[in-house]
Amino acid sequence: MIRSMTGFGRAECSFGQKKFTVEVKSVNHRYLDMNIRIPKRFNAYENEVRNIIKKYATRGKLDMYINYEDESIDSCNLKFNEELAGQYAKYYGIISEKFGIDNNLNASILANCHDVLTMEDTEEDIEELWPCLSSAVNEAMKAFVAEREKEGKNLADDLQAKLDNIRDIVEFVSVRSPKVLEEYRQKLYDKVNEVLTDKVVDENRIATEVVIYSDKMCVDEELVRLKSHIEKMSSELKQGNDVGKKLDFLAQEMNREANTTMSKANDLEITDKGIELKVEIEKIREQIQNIE
Repeated sequence: MIRSMTGFGRAECSFGQKKFTVEVKSVNHRYLDMNIRIPKRFNAYENEVRNIIKKYATRGKLDMYINYEDESIDSCNLKFNEELAGQYAKYYGIISEKFGIDNNLNASILANCHDVLTMEDTEEDIEELWPCLSSAVNEAMKAFVAEREKEGKNLADDLQAKLDNIRDIVEFVSVRSPKVLEEYRQKLYDKVNEVLTDKVVDENRIATEVVIYSDKMCVDEELVRLKSHIEKMSSELKQGNDVGKKLDFLAQEMNREANTTMSKANDLEITDKGIELKVEIEKIREQIQNIE
């Protein structure tokens, strides 16, 4: 299935009173560019998280945000800095004596002095939490891929409609080209006949001129290649998976054939259709930039 390069996914996983929340989003990018924001204590698992992401995505600028919450009562310890408290008490006394003011220091005031009492996270078994973290990452990526595929279906339908329009244009040019050649032959014959009046027209000379003209304006090869590219692109759209780069290459080839067709055209109707053809191909190229 075709997948868009834009998407969003979110998942949570709990382990007791501990919980991971993972959010992932992406936009268009030529390659897979990952930006992972993970709590510092889990930095050791960043590479494992990247490996999980690679199983689900191959292109796009991807941002992942991992949040960790621990509501257990033993998640933090209160630490008393006795040495620092002693220094506070000492300088309270010095200030009181030096300036002749009362020293109203008590335990409550001392405890509120900066860094006398601090909260510290307890050491925990990070390895024990990895299964929960990896589960949250996997589920977020599954939701992310599902949204990409949903948007990808819309892109595929739109691209197929544009391909159908291009196929109609190519068919028009295929039918029109022989008529242009015949019209040229008739115009040439009429012009020569008008100039020569009663003289006999040299049919061989007319035929030679028509052949030369035909060589200059013949677009049979370009039309065959265009039809081939259209069918190949349609097939790739149905096949899906990581086809963005293939489709981009095919669109470039289609544009090249369209340019050659227009440069050879010596007919207003074919030129008009050629412009329409290039517009449709350009729309396809723009849409392909959204495909993984």
